[in-house]
Amino acid sequence: MTVPIIVTGAAGFIGHAVAHRLLARGETVIGIDIVNDYYDPALKEARLATFEGHDKFTFVRCDIADAATIAKLVKDNGVRRVVHLAAQAGVRYSIENPFAYERSNLAGHLSVMEACRHAPDFEHLVYASSSSVYGDKPMGGAGFTEDEPALSPVSLYAATKRACELMSQSYATLYGFPQTGLRFFTVYGPWGRPDMAYFSFTQKILKGESIEVFGNGKMARDFTYIDDIVDGIIGALDNPPATGEHRVLNIGDSHPVGLMEMIETLEKAIGHEAVKVMRPMQPGDVTATYADVSKLHALTGYKPKVMLAEGLQRFADWYLSHYKAG
Repeated sequence: MTVPIIVTGAAGFIGHAVAHRLLARGETVIGIDIVNDYYDPALKEARLATFEGHDKFTFVRCDIADAATIAKLVKDNGVRRVVHLAAQAGVRYSIENPFAYERSNLAGHLSVMEACRHAPDFEHLVYASSSSVYGDKPMGGAGFTEDEPALSPVSLYAATKRACELMSQSYATLYGFPQTGLRFFTVYGPWGRPDMAYFSFTQKILKGESIEVFGNGKMARDFTYIDDIVDGIIGALDNPPATGEHRVLNIGDSHPVGLMEMIETLEKAIGHEAVKVMRPMQPGDVTATYADVSKLHALTGYKPKVMLAEGLQRFADWYLSHYKAG
């Protein structure tokens, strides 16, 4: 019998894709998600519906901060590997709803670590951190490296993600189980999150509504296609650090794209031009994100393959089909 891998956030964008990749290679997966209403729960339920018929997939609907339930799932199933992707996402939402981040990100991460540290022969916890831990940085310089101090998060969301890294460092030292934190840069693609710019822009453009372009269009993001992100996650999972070691790794595309270029590429993909309203930078946002992924590449051979034009076209095709739009 195959020992199952737990994937938290399995109804989410990245968790859904990771679970499918693991199933495709013959793994048994236990997916966990609370399916909250941070964004349209119908999209999350539609993602979960794609697992129907997979006899190696089990879904558990629960709060990741429910430590007793998480511990029981790990213990009863002999789990030795966990991919922890469940979290309260979003920079701007953290300004309005700070306590959602305390429960999902801090208590949730602690619940997972506690379950892992009591599991016999536990092999590897891979968890989602974020590029937001780096704070802001002027455009035009070198990419963010994992050796930077990450001491100036500009949002509560970023602060909770950095706190999770420090919690993991302490648990690796205290209890000796291997952990890898992945600092995600902007992820996009089919089945994506409606709160992300490329997704919400598509919704508004197709409705004939104007879009708000923050930072006066001068921001840049390291857009990374979902399949490439999954390659990196699985690669990291398969290459655990030594016992008692905790590491953080960037996972991104290493080719930041300006916001206006992204919008132009999206317009071509969906065949409609956007009406743009320029706005100043919002609180909590950063000017640019840019991943140095040399460490992940050295470990796993990670190399993103899907360029933005192709990735946004795949997203647009999925969106038009899923929502019967156009």
